[in-house]
Amino acid sequence: MATIKRLVLRNFKRFKALELEFDSELTILVGGNEAGKSSVLQALDIVLSASRSKVEALGLDTLFNAKCIAEFLGGERKIVDLPELLVEVYLDGIEGNHDLDGRNNSRGADHLGIKMVCKPVDEYTREIQTILAERHESFPFEYYGIHFLTFTDEAIFPYRKPLKHLLIDSSQINNEYATREYTRSMYAAHATVVQRNLHGFEYRKAKSKFKDEVFKAMNDALDTYKFDIRTSSKASVETDVIITEGDIPIDSKGKGRQCFIKTEFALRNREHTLDVLLLEEPENHLSHVHMHKLIERIRASVKKQLFIATHSSFIATRLNLKKVLILSEENPSLPASLKDLSQGTADFFMKAPDNNVLELALCNKAILVEGDAEFILMDALYKNSAKGASISADGIHVISVDGTSFKRYLELAKLLGIKVAVIRDNDGDYLGNCVSNYADYASASIQVFADTDDARRTFEVCMYQDNKAICDGLFHSGRKTLTVDEYMLKNKTDAAFQLLEKKGSELVAPGYIQQAVTWIRA
Repeated sequence: MATIKRLVLRNFKRFKALELEFDSELTILVGGNEAGKSSVLQALDIVLSASRSKVEALGLDTLFNAKCIAEFLGGERKIVDLPELLVEVYLDGIEGNHDLDGRNNSRGADHLGIKMVCKPVDEYTREIQTILAERHESFPFEYYGIHFLTFTDEAIFPYRKPLKHLLIDSSQINNEYATREYTRSMYAAHATVVQRNLHGFEYRKAKSKFKDEVFKAMNDALDTYKFDIRTSSKASVETDVIITEGDIPIDSKGKGRQCFIKTEFALRNREHTLDVLLLEEPENHLSHVHMHKLIERIRASVKKQLFIATHSSFIATRLNLKKVLILSEENPSLPASLKDLSQGTADFFMKAPDNNVLELALCNKAILVEGDAEFILMDALYKNSAKGASISADGIHVISVDGTSFKRYLELAKLLGIKVAVIRDNDGDYLGNCVSNYADYASASIQVFADTDDARRTFEVCMYQDNKAICDGLFHSGRKTLTVDEYMLKNKTDAAFQLLEKKGSELVAPGYIQQAVTWIRA
């Protein structure tokens, strides 16, 4: 199976330098809104398309790394220092394409691959020097050439593309141009060259017959000027073909249904269709039911390599966390892979209820709590413990985790080097449940906090004992059978909400929570 093994970017969009290694079946790209997930898919799409017109439509000024341009303009502006844009795609599993195999790549090693190079055109050296000497803030993009080459430095053209690919961007799902390009790509993928030639011939013949038979009476009554049917390349079978479901054009359906149909159709396993499918945030516009169906369809896909950019923990965990590549907003050149996550943990999250795995994976600091009550009150307890500081201002994420799942999240945090404070109940055995139980995870970046007194076994017990007057005042009235602390234990979420709503700023955080706040802020 033809696959993409590696992507190298130099001065492309937010990446001054980036190298990514890909899984041969599935790569899931995650990151913040400005991490560059879309840029990676766009780079792959541009090079695999080998289309100069696509680059010109986007504009080199939008593709070049802004920082490298600013550094050049702020420097000596020597023509030899003009930045170049490079996108390299290393390929694998392609037989009989020895013209792709060469050393003209950034590694200087033999490999199959294609690349896009954008650099100044030598013939324009004098013009570029004149522009640079003027010292204005405009960069001479107009004097750059766009080259699509193999690793033997032979030119490559769209009709010689070594892989068949398709990009589906759900944000453009209702865009007329995007829909037309999708349909043309799918038509080209499903119809052989012989079939496309036959279709084109028959379509022109049918148009000619329509003119000769249907327009005849009208045209016979005319003299110099007559009506005809367009038969140019802009009105061919490839431009006019549409995709339907139940005889209804898919572009007449809702966004969610369009997204699902386009992705599902592209995933179909046909020998001569797509090699690579790029999916941009497939979760957009999809209901929970259709999200489940899409994930099952992706799982069943074979004979093609998939790249998925997503914000969804559901998609990432259900498909396989080990296939995740994390792109960092703070350090664009330092991606993180989850391929070393244990298979047991990956399998756990694949089957576990909805979770916040990506929220943890994408943050720098986190507090893990084991229940809704702790989650509801944590912001207030944090502020009260840190003299008015707030969780959001300190860039800390609070994530509610089922107590039995802490170790799964801590394995992920340990792998990514995330600072995590675990706040949990001692359940009557502090040493066993909170010390020995986490001995393999406790480190400079991971600490477990719980009350050391085994009698103070739960969060509710601690909150009652440390805020007795407040709790008695809120919950004692009308109490007949349950004591106040018993009521709080049996109605954890409701009690926590009432405490927050009525006395949030007055609550005293239990000592172990104060310790956790101090540690996580350090």
